[in-house]
Parts: sequence; structure tokens; C-alpha cells
Amino acid sequence: MAESGIRIYPYRWVVLIAFMLINVMVQVLWICFAPIASIAATAYGVKRDDIDLLANLFMLVYIPISFPASWAIDSFGFKKAVGFGATLMAVFAILRAVFPFSYTAALIGAIGISIGQPFLLNAFTKLAATWFPQKQRATITGVMFLALFAGIGLGETLGPALVSASGFAGMQIIYAVATTASVAFFLVFARAKPPTSASPQGEDSRALVLDGLRQILKKRDVYLMSLALFLGSGIVNGVFTLIDGIGKEKSFSVEQGVLLTTVLLLGGIVGSIVIPAISDSIRRRKPLLLIGLFLAVPATLGLALGRGFAAEFTSFFIMGFCITGLTPLAYQYGAEITHPAPEGTSNGIFALVVQASGFLILLMDGLKSAFKGSYMPSITGLALLLAISGVLLCFIKESPEMSRRSAK
Repeated sequence: MAESGIRIYPYRWVVLIAFMLINVMVQVLWICFAPIASIAATAYGVKRDDIDLLANLFMLVYIPISFPASWAIDSFGFKKAVGFGATLMAVFAILRAVFPFSYTAALIGAIGISIGQPFLLNAFTKLAATWFPQKQRATITGVMFLALFAGIGLGETLGPALVSASGFAGMQIIYAVATTASVAFFLVFARAKPPTSASPQGEDSRALVLDGLRQILKKRDVYLMSLALFLGSGIVNGVFTLIDGIGKEKSFSVEQGVLLTTVLLLGGIVGSIVIPAISDSIRRRKPLLLIGLFLAVPATLGLALGRGFAAEFTSFFIMGFCITGLTPLAYQYGAEITHPAPEGTSNGIFALVVQASGFLILLMDGLKSAFKGSYMPSITGLALLLAISGVLLCFIKESPEMSRRSAK
């Protein structure tokens, strides 16, 4: 395949698959104890809160490791940096499997895997820019997000079945074997870059990492986009995490709560494919970002103020479609507006913002008692803040890369 004299290699799909497989497994290892928290607490001889800590560590560790991981991706290249993070993931997954009933091993394993995670999550736009032509990059970034959704879905659904069939120790052995196999596949088949660049001559040059970071931090549009991502991701992650309490507040059954989170996840999957693909097709980033963000506001208000399961069902899907679906497009937009800053650095900043949004969950939970046991005032407030961030986002500039290509 050729585009304007640029050679695009079919092997890019092998690299993409290898990268997606390890991202599936890191999400599985993150969420795997959540659906069997009571069983895990009994097996380890600890409290339920100690099991929650194993998942929360991923967010806490991500914050200090994100920038070093981005620096490694941009300094040592895609395969070496991602391969390092993936190897950490496999080693500590094996540790958990070797000592399946040791909470200390589980804790050390969670820390080790969570150190490896940023080396994977911060490399999305790096892979897209290295192997794929400009007209496909937002779409490919969205495709990579499917690995995250698949990993969460597998981790949530497989755990109870695996424990029932193979026991608690057996589940961890299966996960360790699957992780090791995916990492081995990546190390053998992934390549750092194609023989020739996927970008036009001159457009693939990047600044040094620290210089690039300074350039990024001078960009007003980075801060405006980060605010929208922080609020949107906080809303979605908060609903995922607090669905049990939200469901009880709205008198939904456990089954209805599970269905609503499934719909939220499904909306995110569809949005992550459709929104970036449309953006690539029309060669515009800003309109899609604004439309999605403004549609997310009434959806979030519908979640908080709506009455009846049908209304909530619709709100959950639109919210997932618009907020989660916008995230890969925001990543690609960030990589384009911060050029020539390295892709790993810009990716890392937005990924850090998404992870840091978890603090909004703590805020929502903490304000619950102040609002007489209700989450709805917090969700309503976040929806209004999201609307304000949408107004501010009206002042961002279109991606210069999209402007250049539309002018041709």
C-alpha cells in the first residue's frame, strides 16, 4: 500500500495485534479480583478493603511512573520500552501464581504489574504514528482501546468461572500462563519501527523528550483538553465503581446494575471505533470532540435526574459512547497539536489525566454523606462542570495536521 509516495507495510497489523494482546492481559490482571473479592479476601485471609487496594494501586503507581515511562518510550523506542513493561507484567503475574495464597505476594505482584502498565498505556499514539499513515491514526488509536475494554470484560466475567472450575490458585496460574504467552508473542513478533517511515519526510522528526515536555506544557489547548478528559473520565469511572450504590439509590436490582455497566462499556466500545473513524474520514478533530462532549452533558444529567430503567439505559449508552469514545480521539489530537514533541510524552500526559480522574471517585464517595446518602448531586455537579469544559473547548484550535491535509 502506498500513500503519497509513502510505503505502508502489512506487518503493521502483526505489531498491532501483539501490542493489543498484552494490553488485554494487563487489564485482566488489574481487574481480576474485583468480581471475586469476597473469595479472594477469604483465600488471602484479609479484609475486603485489602482486595480493593490491589486494584487501586494501579492508579496510585501510575501517577509517579507515567512520565518516566513516556521518557523511556520516546528515548529507547517503542519495542524496548513496551517490552520492558510487558516483561514486568509477566514476571509479577508468575509471582502471584507461584504463591497463590500469599497476600504479600499479591501485593508485590500488583505493584510490579502496575509499574509495567504505563509502558503499555503511554505507547498508543507512538505505535499509531510509527506504523500507520496519518489518515488512519485516530482510528487505530480507537482500535487499541478495544484491547482495554476486552481485558476489563474478560477480567470481570472469567474470574468466577475459572475459580469454580480450577480454584483460586488455578485461576492465577491460567492468567500467568496467558500473560506469559502474550508477552512472548510480543517480544518475538513486534518490531520497533518499519523499514521506512509512515510519515512524509520531515514530519516524523521529533524534539528531545524534555524539550518536548516543555513545549507541551506551553500549549493552552493541552490544558483545556486535559480538563475535559479529567471530568469525563471521572464520571465514567465513578459510575463503573459506584454502580452498586447508584443502583440501590435508584431502586435497581443487581442484575439491572450489571446490565447498565455493560451498556456503558458497550457504548464506549462502539464510540471508540465510530468517533475516531469519522474524524479520520472528514479530516477534522475539533467538531467531533465538541459534539461528543456536549452530548455527554445531557446524558450525564439524564443518569442523575432520569426516572425509570429505560431512561437510564439510554443515558448510560450515550455517556459511554460520547465520553469513552472521545478518549482515543483526544489522545491523537494531543499528539498532533504538540508536534514535534514526542508521541509518548503527549500520550503520557493525557493517560495520566485519565488515571488521576480516579480521585473524583473518592470525592463522590466522600460527599455522599453530605448529600444525605445520595450520589446524584455530585454527578449533577460534574455534568455542569463538563458543560463548562465544553464551552472552554470551543476555543481550542483544529489539529494543524488536519488543517494541512484538508487544504490539499
